[in-house]
Amino acid sequence: MREIVLDTETTGLDPLAGHRVVEIGCIELVNTVATGRTFHAYFNPEMLMPAGAQDIHGLSDEFLSDKPLFADKVHELMEFIGDAQLVIHNAQFDIGFINAELERVGRPKLVNAYVDTVSVARRKFPGQRASLDALCERFSIDNSRRTKHGALLDSELLAEVYLELSGGRQRDLGLAAEAGGAIAGVLVVTDRPVRPPRPHAPSAAELAAHAAFLSQISEPLWLRA
Repeated sequence: MREIVLDTETTGLDPLAGHRVVEIGCIELVNTVATGRTFHAYFNPEMLMPAGAQDIHGLSDEFLSDKPLFADKVHELMEFIGDAQLVIHNAQFDIGFINAELERVGRPKLVNAYVDTVSVARRKFPGQRASLDALCERFSIDNSRRTKHGALLDSELLAEVYLELSGGRQRDLGLAAEAGGAIAGVLVVTDRPVRPPRPHAPSAAELAAHAAFLSQISEPLWLRA
């Protein structure tokens, strides 16, 4: 199954109040494994960056001034997403912002199925913190590079969190670490001790014991016509 892990950075919290997307990061997964294909872009929001938003992601007016408009990259973004299921942390926020940007450029809204990892985490760990940082801590995922929010880095971390929420390393019961390789999807384990094959020919004592056992059976089935 093809999925796209997606994250955005914005100028604020409410697209209906005119706030804009300034960064989108996407990572492609196939069967929950990253393929190495990504989409990443910064956008000129055509507005000044509020100080509070800049404190979160570190994207300044000067940095974004020469970046493309959303309209310039929308075709590339939508081609990358395609009809894949989306994986988003707090999905309504990001989808709301992307749909607002799509509406501005006369594009139809996203209709992709999606997984909201916040909701998944809250169902799995009721009453526990469900932020991306908290889930990284829970699953021992290294998020030390996350000094500021960044759409592509956050997508990379979320892909790891999603794997854990989906069953993660328990799927192979720890056998992957023992594998010396795989042939057509078959696990090959190379560090098990090699034992000599058991002999197949019966010994003289075994043959005598078998004959004695058969002599005790009257009218055996295998002698009937």
